Amino acid sequence: MKPLEQSSDKLLSQGEMRDLIARAQQGDHEARKRMIEGNTRLVWSIVQRFTSRGVELEDLFQIGCIGLMKSVDKFDLTYDVKFSTYAVPMIIGEIQRFLRDDGMVKVSRSIRELNFKIRHATDEFIKKNEHPPTIHELAQVLGVTSEEIVTASDALRDPASLHEQLYESEGDSITLMDQMKDEKSEQPFDYIPLKEVLTRLEPREQSIIYLRYFSDCTQTEIANRLGISQVQVSRLEKKILAQLKNWMATSATVEEEEVKKDI
Repeated sequence: MKPLEQSSDKLLSQGEMRDLIARAQQGDHEARKRMIEGNTRLVWSIVQRFTSRGVELEDLFQIGCIGLMKSVDKFDLTYDVKFSTYAVPMIIGEIQRFLRDDGMVKVSRSIRELNFKIRHATDEFIKKNEHPPTIHELAQVLGVTSEEIVTASDALRDPASLHEQLYESEGDSITLMDQMKDEKSEQPFDYIPLKEVLTRLEPREQSIIYLRYFSDCTQTEIANRLGISQVQVSRLEKKILAQLKNWMATSATVEEEEVKKDI
């Protein structure tokens, strides 16, 4: 769909739009086409707000039209509101989603375009069949391979944050970072820079740090092992971390002074 030059010069009235929407939602493809073409000026006016995003306006217009089509399909005629009141947030949301997905991980334009076709085809399939399509069904609809569907769908997924919370119970939580290990985690005290200050901790305090940060134990599991409550483990952990931070800061200051003396 091209912006403006192919849109109708005649603006649709609210009555005409409600009639076209009603017919479009009943399966009248011509009414749906007229409704969309009659509102491309609305899409174009919204696209102008994103001129400084470094993306071609033609691309944003195409994405905005997807939001317009969704608005036509989902607009509830039982409410006495203007179509634009409902459509504008939908169009803006579609464009912002595109900009967000495009900004975090750079992928080829062809993959982005296939991803948007997948989303639109999925919406159409669900509307007709009342259940989501399989990868094979999407591949048949779009005339591509199942591998291309998987690649395009995965390429625009939001990257997982290392601080994403995977588990929480009674104030105890585990993040994705907590679950990451390497070969050094088997013997952490032999590798980490904190080795010297860790040896200054009491045996029980060392156990808490080891179990919590190198064995991926929850506070509840540590409490069961040590025969104390989870609340006590939580308090001890905070106290130990504060002490380690203080020791490290002191150590850094001493080293800095030593360097100054050498100079």
